[in-house]
Amino acid sequence: MNPGSERIFGSGVRHLADEDSGEHWLSVSDLMAGLMMVFLFVSIALMRDALIERDKIKEVAITYQENQVALYDALMTEFKDDLQRWDADIEQATLSFQFKSPDVLFDTGKITLKPAFQTILSDFFPRYLSVLMQFRDSIDEVRIEGHTSSVWNQRSTEEEAYFNNMELSQGRTRSVLEYVYTLPGVAPERRWVKKHVAAVGFSSSRLIENHDGSENFERSRRVSFRVITNAETQIRKILER
Repeated sequence: MNPGSERIFGSGVRHLADEDSGEHWLSVSDLMAGLMMVFLFVSIALMRDALIERDKIKEVAITYQENQVALYDALMTEFKDDLQRWDADIEQATLSFQFKSPDVLFDTGKITLKPAFQTILSDFFPRYLSVLMQFRDSIDEVRIEGHTSSVWNQRSTEEEAYFNNMELSQGRTRSVLEYVYTLPGVAPERRWVKKHVAAVGFSSSRLIENHDGSENFERSRRVSFRVITNAETQIRKILER
């Protein structure tokens, strides 16, 4: 083959190679464009799912807030005339019905209900339960919470006082639960009470403070009935799905 032929054939070979290379890179470009479209559609689908989940959680939060207000209003309507004579109040933020007079509730260091507190509970709890039944589908738990001051006696260390008061607060709430559970007016809903009402002792972990930050020993000794709604459970189910 002469030099002219080599130049001709060489030129033709290089030309064919360039065409093959162009076709190769065109195929890769098409593939990359296709993958980018797939990623785009996946991203859009994920964003859509995230927005749907956000809307569901928002709906649960709105329902929770509405139920919170409605339940608080129902409790206030039922008990507004009793709060002062019972030395009790209802916290809207926590739906906690608090009995704040320790002299009426228990003797110092004892777990037995005083007669005056038994009388209050006999009136209070059947009516309280009747209000709750109107919202039973949105209630996860009702906690009978016992609270004490931070003191025990002068010889006790801080740790000893805490655990002695823990035993005391737990015993007191157990006594309250046992008493209200056996009330005749509660009989139709005892199965619900057994499943949803719990007795919890917090010892001195949730003290009431005075305006100057010091402990209010009197107000720290209290018993409360607190409603826990199922909003958190509903949100958790949405997230798990």
